Amino acid sequence: MLLLLILGVVLVGLTYYSLKVATLVPNDGQDRVITIPTGASYDQVLDSLEALGIHPNRTILDPLAERMAWKRDPMRSGRYLLKPGLGYLGMVRQLRGGSRETVKVILTVEREPENVAAKAARFLEGDSLSFVRLFQNKAFLDSIGYTKETLQTLFIPNTYEMYWDASPRDFVSRMIKEHHRFWNEERLAKAKAQGLTPAEAYTLASIVHSESLARSEQPRIAGLYLNRLKQGIKLGSDPTAVFANRAFGITRVLYKHIELDHPYNTYVNYGLPPGPITMPEISAIEAVLNPEDHDYIYMCAKGDNSGLHNFAETSAGHARNKAVYVANLKARGLR
Repeated sequence: MLLLLILGVVLVGLTYYSLKVATLVPNDGQDRVITIPTGASYDQVLDSLEALGIHPNRTILDPLAERMAWKRDPMRSGRYLLKPGLGYLGMVRQLRGGSRETVKVILTVEREPENVAAKAARFLEGDSLSFVRLFQNKAFLDSIGYTKETLQTLFIPNTYEMYWDASPRDFVSRMIKEHHRFWNEERLAKAKAQGLTPAEAYTLASIVHSESLARSEQPRIAGLYLNRLKQGIKLGSDPTAVFANRAFGITRVLYKHIELDHPYNTYVNYGLPPGPITMPEISAIEAVLNPEDHDYIYMCAKGDNSGLHNFAETSAGHARNKAVYVANLKARGLR
């Protein structure tokens, strides 16, 4: 009887030590992040722990996971930070109800929704195909007020903190919130003053951005295209012809490119294209909302490798600028 009592006391002591005192997460000064996919089983989570160098005693962990309602089917998904020196109780508490780690989803200048899908999939759990399928789902696009042509206008370039297991629909919901936050009353009023909707302003900004990365001249380019729109002149933008031809990467736009009959080719069609030709930098959107006031309707690259342009109000002035362009190319041995 005494022996049984002693054994019981020893077992209680060992259990207390294992749960309260013993270290489970190696106390080596290194944080560990465990990623639990959506739909993961308990055994899969244990395999992930093993891969991180965390080797729990199943005799201790299994009943604890049951009692603390951590073990379930499927397990709680997400990314979790496990600090060095955590014991059984601490680890289970963290994985059961602790704060999930976020990831930074970085959107820069993605050309089309498919490129946004690929970028989001680099940071989030879902693969790019799951995002693409949602982006091409007409019923879903109708429900959020977009079309396949205008969907790109939803995305504002920025860095967003999100949970790793955010679904494609979660991602779009977040983008809608960020879109509304960006298009505040001030920006909406500025777009209206230019006779543009937010989607149209974004589309024009995509052209401005594609014409020049020099923020100093983006407001001037925006003013030029707004002048053309107001005067009923075709925009005649090289980047739209490139987009229409899917000729990305070419160094010169040829007549065969500008003659293509395509909705996005502004050499052929009047007004703005059906949607943006890329995700513009915010500076380009701001340029459209705050354009330079002038009478320019022509622009021509300087040809001096500066990336800048010369501007003109008349066709004669434009002809002179074209001559400067050709002369600069010849001076650089490019023509």
